[in-house]
Amino acid sequence: MKMTFKGRVVVKGSVKAEALVSHGGFNTLASYQHSLMFGDKTAKCSDQNNPDLYNKAMAGKALCLPQTIGSTTGGLVLYCAASMERQAACLLFSKPIDSLAAAGAILADVWTDHSMPTIDNLGDEFLSFVQSGDTITVKEDGSVIVER
Repeated sequence: MKMTFKGRVVVKGSVKAEALVSHGGFNTLASYQHSLMFGDKTAKCSDQNNPDLYNKAMAGKALCLPQTIGSTTGGLVLYCAASMERQAACLLFSKPIDSLAAAGAILADVWTDHSMPTIDNLGDEFLSFVQSGDTITVKEDGSVIVER
């Protein structure tokens, strides 16, 4: 089964990756904290309050989220993850992206060689349809193709 969604491009790029889905808000600092502090290159999610992602490797995955929550350091954390090569393959938001996550994704794109294509406004139907393990293809025009 295959479905295509169209969102707004925040950081341009194309990528194909395995989906990792969170139905709750994504706390960027809590999720990446252990990876950035202790050298976990797979970036296992350290946010115990996120049962969808806790202890799952985030590096190289298509992170499918409703929105980010939590710390004002969120943008810096995304940038640091990219600079340490522990970033997600892409960030896909069902809702509008917040300014902190947008800043982190844009900084990673501009200041590192490790871009994270970022699309927001994909809609609630996107998050209802996509499942962890699905194959995600992101196109530069903001199209996101989900295949299972």
